[in-house]
Amino acid sequence: MAEAFLATPVVILTAPQLAENIGAVARVMANFGLSELRLVNPRDGWPQDRAWASASGADWPLNEARVFQSVAEAIGDLQLVYATTARPRELQLPVLTPRRAAADLRQAAAEGLRTGLLFGGERAGLETSDIALCQAVVTIPIDPKFRSLNLAQAVAVNGYEWWTAALDAPPPNFREGAAPAEAAALLGLYEHLERELDAAGFFHPPEKTPSMVQNLRAALGRARFTDQEVRTFRGVVTALSRGRGKVLEKLARKGAG
Repeated sequence: MAEAFLATPVVILTAPQLAENIGAVARVMANFGLSELRLVNPRDGWPQDRAWASASGADWPLNEARVFQSVAEAIGDLQLVYATTARPRELQLPVLTPRRAAADLRQAAAEGLRTGLLFGGERAGLETSDIALCQAVVTIPIDPKFRSLNLAQAVAVNGYEWWTAALDAPPPNFREGAAPAEAAALLGLYEHLERELDAAGFFHPPEKTPSMVQNLRAALGRARFTDQEVRTFRGVVTALSRGRGKVLEKLARKGAG
């Protein structure tokens, strides 16, 4: 199968609460050929023996699990990350089914990109600010009469679609040209742009700053910049900020005269 040479998506769990749920996630990851697990601020710390007990022998995702302090850190080396959540009203991101997302992720893996699936905690789900760091949203179509779906079930549905997508998949079509930038490089661009916009008084009124930042990040993330494009865009931001400084200097000299 193609999984023998394609890098599988990283599974990232944000603020998971119960060790038993982490173990159940590891179990379904093993069912569908997923092996790399990352945890962001697990409520009860890590490691937790109860996770291994719940994994029913699927120990390898747990043995190699890595812990991070933020979503931004957890996805920093990835180039395509999809957030699994209900449709976010605040952000204009593509909304995909797990089947469509699996096809996208497989193609990205065939192009040599590192990919990930981001899952929220059991109680609160994902924060909008974390979704804004992703390139699309994956929403599981379920009966609206009963929308309750636990964490391991959500991972299982997406893992199943990834695994079965290999059965009829054509040979990988490796990407020609530059790959998209890693998430850490994109975050650097976002923060650079936001600092300069803040200095220019763009974020007004102040109470709307979080939503404006999230919308900017979502819009830029959809572009899937390469590393070179990130550097170019940051150069543009720097040039504009220096130009603004020169204008202010001229005005100050004129006022002093």
